[in-house]
Amino acid sequence: MSYTKDELAMKLREMYKEINQHDLDMSLEFDADENAWVIHLKKGEHELRTFINKQDADECMNGIKCVYLGVQIGQFVQHFEEDEVKA
Repeated sequence: MSYTKDELAMKLREMYKEINQHDLDMSLEFDADENAWVIHLKKGEHELRTFINKQDADECMNGIKCVYLGVQIGQFVQHFEEDEVKA
């Protein structure tokens, strides 16, 4: 399946509403050695760098959510929200 990083980013934002709801900065790059997409999320001082393999990214483009990525995003949001409450 062929798609650009911008198309994948748009699909991720569509499927994982938390990215836009919490105004997360997101960037993507493809790691050919790992055959995976590297996803960088940032909110203030908080940063997450995670991977989804090519197959999961392909499935995402077909509308199938990646459970692993959803959990990663959820935990990231939870951590920065907890820090905001403490501040």
